Order: sequence, then structure tokens, then C-alpha cells
Amino acid sequence: MTAAVYLHGMWMPGSEMAFIRRYLARQHGIEGHLFSYPSVRGTLDENAELLARYVEDTGNGKPVHLVGHSLGGVLLLRMLALRPEVPVDRAVCIGSPLCGSRAAIDLSRHDWGQAILGRTVAGGVTGSPASVWAGGVTARHEVGVIAGTVAAGLGRLVTKFDGPSDGTVAVAETRLPGAKDHVCIAVNHSGLVLSKDVAEQAAAFLRHGEFLRD
Repeated sequence: MTAAVYLHGMWMPGSEMAFIRRYLARQHGIEGHLFSYPSVRGTLDENAELLARYVEDTGNGKPVHLVGHSLGGVLLLRMLALRPEVPVDRAVCIGSPLCGSRAAIDLSRHDWGQAILGRTVAGGVTGSPASVWAGGVTARHEVGVIAGTVAAGLGRLVTKFDGPSDGTVAVAETRLPGAKDHVCIAVNHSGLVLSKDVAEQAAAFLRHGEFLRD
């Protein structure tokens, strides 16, 4: 059975990934494993190293897929950038701020905002985003990106989006240069990992390297 490792977003315990993990296991035979990490206390590179060890142990020498929601997508790319020898097949980033985040940058202008966002965001979103350092990753791996277009989320409380967004991350912020495929789904940021449509798109990319088209 093909295996996939799932990564949650900022502030999340990982339980929000249960639906997509179970759906892909039941409907598509993709065995799911949840990687939990300290998104506030740990740095981006520290968490990337923890992920690398987890993937190596989980795959036992065989390639696994990676699926990350929000900050989890940034983290999986960072791991692939720092540890290219880790056996990974395809990767899907769901609602991930891969080109930075206007909402996070605006929030980080306040000391209290920096404390809330934590160290992983500082390393891979408000500091140097994946679009700057993930070129080698997209050259070696097929990376698919799913973006939401229903603008209902906490990001609207701290910033104004110029174009379509999922309420937390702008669609433009998900468009990673070099990604194999990109698709937009009508759902908000938190709902991305609770959507059957998103789960089906993720499964399609993991199995075939491209998203479903009408």
C-alpha cells in the first residue's frame, strides 16, 4: 500500500487532518501517517529535521507521499530542500503560503503578533518564503498545490487581500514557481482539509501527478 505523511498547519494539533487522511485510505488505498510538530516553538529547520527522521522511519527505505495543509506545506518543502536524500515521491500543498503571506507579514509587525505566529512562520513565510529557496525541490519532485477561493478566515481581520483568497492565504501566495500543477477549489482555509473535493484532487495528484479537470 502506498503511504502518505500528513502535516498540519500553524496552531493545529493534527486532528484536523483526520478526514483527508481517512478518506484517502478508504477510497484510494493510501495509508496515512500524521506528523505533528511544534509550529510555534520550533524553528522551520528544526521541524524539517524532525520531519526527515519521521519520513525515513515511516517509509522504511521506500518513498512516501507528503501532504501539508497551510504551514505544513511550507515545512514539507523545506525538508525536501534541506534533506534531498529522504525518499519522497509526490507532494501536495493545500492552502499553503508558498510565496509569503501578507496577513502574516502584517501581523508580524507587532511584537505580540510575532509571538503568536511563532518561529516556523518566521523562518519560511514572513522571512524567506518557499518561492525563494524551493527551486531545487520542484526540479526533483512533482509538487501539486491546491488553493481555496472562499474568503472567510482570520486573515481578513489583519489584512486586505487584493485578489481571490481562502480568507487566510491569497491564491497568488500559493502559486509556487516550478510546481507541477495548481488547482483552485471553492472552500475557505480551514475547510480545505474537510472537503471531499480537495481530498479527491489530492488523491489524483498523488496517484497520477496531475489534478482532475472538467
